[in-house]
Amino acid sequence: MTALRGWFTAHDFVEVETGALAVSPGNETHLHAFATTLAAPDGTPSPLYLRTSPEFACKKLLAAGERRIVEFAKVFRNGERGALHHPEFTLIEWYRASEPYQTLMDDCAAVLKLAAQAAGTRQFRFRGRSADPFAEPERLTVAEAFAKFAGIDLLATLPDGKPDRAALARAATAADIRLAEDDRWSDIFSRVLVERIEQKLGLGRATILDEYPAPLAALARPSRDRRVAERFELYVCGVELANGFGELTDAAEQRARLEREMAEKERIYGERYPIDDDFIAALDHMPEASGVALGLDRLVMLATGAARIDQVLWTPIEERPT
Repeated sequence: MTALRGWFTAHDFVEVETGALAVSPGNETHLHAFATTLAAPDGTPSPLYLRTSPEFACKKLLAAGERRIVEFAKVFRNGERGALHHPEFTLIEWYRASEPYQTLMDDCAAVLKLAAQAAGTRQFRFRGRSADPFAEPERLTVAEAFAKFAGIDLLATLPDGKPDRAALARAATAADIRLAEDDRWSDIFSRVLVERIEQKLGLGRATILDEYPAPLAALARPSRDRRVAERFELYVCGVELANGFGELTDAAEQRARLEREMAEKERIYGERYPIDDDFIAALDHMPEASGVALGLDRLVMLATGAARIDQVLWTPIEERPT
């Protein structure tokens, strides 16, 4: 963390510290938050949540005039536990106002090198896979990855940018991927990604998986090809390490996208989270910007060869038998 802080300082970033309690924890369909209640002095209750990321707060700071900011943020996600998941973890989230999101890819490559140097290693390792953190990352679009590893023409299932569930289902079935009758386009996409693609990314060197389908990038602005968005993910040793965007600044479009995300969340899980109206209002004043969130604990795992995230946390939550 000291090495990374030094890098961000040297590149003119201001380190910020936003609140962990929020009126909205984030509005991604499949992320679940910890809920709590604020009691006013008169006893009036108000619902609050522990944030799943500092994104909304950081964008408010960009709207207020900050240009380059970074936060080492404690974040919280419920219902997640495993070798790569812990209910409380640290995201390094940073933003560049008026700079293209491709710059973040270069940032990520620099962070990998710096983490390796700080850990005194030449190789990142996880579950028998290895990658050279000093090598130039591979750059691959999502469509290229689907074609290469699953034999699927992904963009053909996005006519006019709208998901064609039947077309993707046919392609996935032809690739011997088992589907459920109620799987939607996004569910099938995730099945292909997890079963055929992710474990093949970041082997030998990091992979930057770019140009995610627009329906799967609710906070990102569209690319020149409107079927895809300015969203990328960084993979090392088959592990997703970072998620970056060219940020959407259209307030009306952002509200509509988050409302759709929450409608889908309610359909699947029977719950929804509030929309942060202050965040939506801030977008009217926010400059064009790019931002990325990188999992610090996963980065440390890869740099030290740890098998589980618990092994790199100072005080992990003890798993109790049910």
